[in-house]
Amino acid sequence: MRSDLLLLAAELTQRGEPFAFAVVVRRASATSAHLGDMAIITQAGAFHGWLGGSCTQPNVVSEAQRALEDGVPRLIALSPNPDSDSRPGVTAVPMTCASGGSVDIYIEPVLPPPRLLLFGVSPTTRALAALGKAMGYAVDVADPEAESGAFPQADRIFTDLGAAELRQPSAAGTLRFAVVATMGQNDEEAIRAALGLEPAYLGVVASRKRFEQIRETLAARGAAAAAIATIRNPAGLDIGAKAPEEVALSILAEIVQVRRVAVQAEAQAGKAAHAKAAGHTAPETARDPICGMTVTVSPKAHQAEFGGRMYYFCCGGCREKFLATPERYAAGAGAGGAG
Repeated sequence: MRSDLLLLAAELTQRGEPFAFAVVVRRASATSAHLGDMAIITQAGAFHGWLGGSCTQPNVVSEAQRALEDGVPRLIALSPNPDSDSRPGVTAVPMTCASGGSVDIYIEPVLPPPRLLLFGVSPTTRALAALGKAMGYAVDVADPEAESGAFPQADRIFTDLGAAELRQPSAAGTLRFAVVATMGQNDEEAIRAALGLEPAYLGVVASRKRFEQIRETLAARGAAAAAIATIRNPAGLDIGAKAPEEVALSILAEIVQVRRVAVQAEAQAGKAAHAKAAGHTAPETARDPICGMTVTVSPKAHQAEFGGRMYYFCCGGCREKFLATPERYAAGAGAGGAG
């Protein structure tokens, strides 16, 4: 992999920004793409790297953004004969470049890890930190008595429940899950701090009797009834857990359940939003009158005006060919230009 792409991937990861890797895994001449050619596509659609000619880029960007929405990798085949090149597990896309070659590109979304926020220094929080890290969560621990030695797996440790860094919004699309297991030490303060972070899940490890006392105290201190109602107690799925490690397992199982539902709902909402936008806004693509490729309409696209219409092109070569005899191609362009 190119060093500049490695550095970019590290920078995006550090900032918690989603992106997708795209790599050429098969090619058939003639095409300028080679095996192992790679690119990074950001959530905003910025393209960095090389995957062959400009005919491939719009389709790769579009598929990469879909992968970032649903979190599912995909393999796309750009081919001049997509019907004949269709295979199980492969999305066939028309390749309209004049070269006539085909290329398969694997797209892998890279999403920021979900964040697990733990309040307390109890055996349960220690078990949650270890198990959560093993499951790929970014782990924060917050407690006035928290020490790094007690939580070697934690990414960050806060002794101030109101720390500004703890309260910073998560990256777009990153879910936060909170567990309070303070076991009688600063229970209400920790829960109020957790509620202020608006996590997708908040579980409290406490007996039902103790939690009723906590509820009353929270309400007396001004906590909204709707916010209190979101708290899960007892925290975790009922698997008969007794030991701290078993309790941690039951809580993380419940978090996984909540997370999968939330991710699915977000993906469905994204699809609905795209469908609604497509039905109520002007088309965002145009057809290249030279090669017939679908081109994203943007100020950065190759374009030319003729006869009061704007035409868009996949590359500079198609644009130059059009400009040589525009009347020839404009006549048959149909919807290829944007008025």
